[in-house]
Amino acid sequence: MNLFTPDLFRNFALGFAVGSVIIGISTFDVLGNTLDAPVNAATPIEAAQPSGEFLIVPLEIEE
Repeated sequence: MNLFTPDLFRNFALGFAVGSVIIGISTFDVLGNTLDAPVNAATPIEAAQPSGEFLIVPLEIEE
């Protein structure tokens, strides 16, 4: 009895294809409701700017 027969690979391929179709059909309606149009997309958040007291000033080294 051979473990890796062509039937095994064919059954895995068919099972994967059938499972993919079932998952695709079951999530088709869910994905359509969650995707927003570009008009409804969120606006980017502006990063906080550092105040002057936290800026590092280079030291002048005299030679």
